[in-house]
Amino acid sequence: MKALLPTGRPEEMVELGESQEPQPAADEALIEVRAFSVNRGEVFQLHGPLRPGGGRPGKDIAGVVVRAAADGSGPAAGRRVVGHPPANGWAQYVAVPTRSLTEIPDDLSFESAAALPLAGLTALRLLRTAGSVAGKRILLTGASGGVGHYVTELAIGEGAEVTAITATPERGKHLTEFGATVAHDLSEAAGPYDIVMESVGGTSTPQSLALLKERGQLIWFGQASRQPAQLSFFEFFKGPRSATVRHFHYEHFDELFGTDLAQLVSLVAKDRLHPQIGRLEDWQHTATTLNDLRDRKITGNAVLRVG
Repeated sequence: MKALLPTGRPEEMVELGESQEPQPAADEALIEVRAFSVNRGEVFQLHGPLRPGGGRPGKDIAGVVVRAAADGSGPAAGRRVVGHPPANGWAQYVAVPTRSLTEIPDDLSFESAAALPLAGLTALRLLRTAGSVAGKRILLTGASGGVGHYVTELAIGEGAEVTAITATPERGKHLTEFGATVAHDLSEAAGPYDIVMESVGGTSTPQSLALLKERGQLIWFGQASRQPAQLSFFEFFKGPRSATVRHFHYEHFDELFGTDLAQLVSLVAKDRLHPQIGRLEDWQHTATTLNDLRDRKITGNAVLRVG
């Protein structure tokens, strides 16, 4: 089968080549991939040493079941699905655990469905971690990517007031359409905030912490700047009293992704969630798309069609 293979070269991170068709385990379905989404974290994974055994990236896919799981679980052959495999999704076929699959309706395109898994799961579980957000003031940093898009739309839909920090006005324009206040520097944010969702790292983390209200919570879920966050507890005590700092990773809940994927699909069907595809290309252009994603030339999700 055709698959995108890591090259080890930073300017052309992947290339189309041949790979063996996967042999699914008993609880896995074989999916013919029609579209996949690429994430910025996968870009940096490709910049590092290649994994032993030639592991390939690819965690966000949509397609058709061509072989149902042998144990009888999951969707039947011929069903349209969205899935979140652990890897290897940038290919014509991928084996996906049935616990990480859900069916999609005919009126949801493969491209839109492929934009849901990693970003959507992260946003959904971030808000679950934050608790009830109705009437709360939320500060969201690094807000112009797929996660920021979903968090903003879902939080405002639940009655929150969201201030989104984006690098440029262009990268934040679509967030204002949901009703968010968009700023381009933390110095412009009018705190205090009940909840801070921090994904930039570096100096952004302590600056964001200082904008928390008393007994607020900061949820740290990434460092897009690639700079480690450093917190001084001496400075911390000058800020909000009794604040909570939490580390979040979307896999900390469990790996039963199918249930939450079904919720995301339901939200799309109810017109409460709208995948934003900032780049849609044939998968022959994946290498260029990865470079542009790394250089922040893409807002929202980058989706590739498998032809």
